[in-house]
Amino acid sequence: MKTISTAKAPAAIGPYSQAIAVNGFLFCSGQIPLVPESGAVLEGDIKAQTEQVVRNIAAVLQEAGTSFAKVVKTTCFLKSMGDFAAFNEVYAAAFSSKPARSCVAVAALPRDVLVEIEVVAEL
Repeated sequence: MKTISTAKAPAAIGPYSQAIAVNGFLFCSGQIPLVPESGAVLEGDIKAQTEQVVRNIAAVLQEAGTSFAKVVKTTCFLKSMGDFAAFNEVYAAAFSSKPARSCVAVAALPRDVLVEIEVVAEL
């Protein structure tokens, strides 16, 4: 196992790694809309927050030497299913390869954000 870490994505806010590479796959921890430079939550609607999450995921994928084209599975957590359509607009642009996906609404997310996404990708 190899730990993946980059300053271009937010540091973990708990006892976990940004990602772990093992057996040809990258398992990325969930990313929330934190701005890497400040650690602050990006204020804004679901689209703005999803765009920040996508940027954070991109940084982790790049650090590991992979890309969105090699993402095989995502798990998406939304604070409200009322945001589903707007979330999908941003998601579809980033994940154009259409990986397998689960998307659920949850009671709460860390730092009271609107969205969190975790990914599994081929290396």
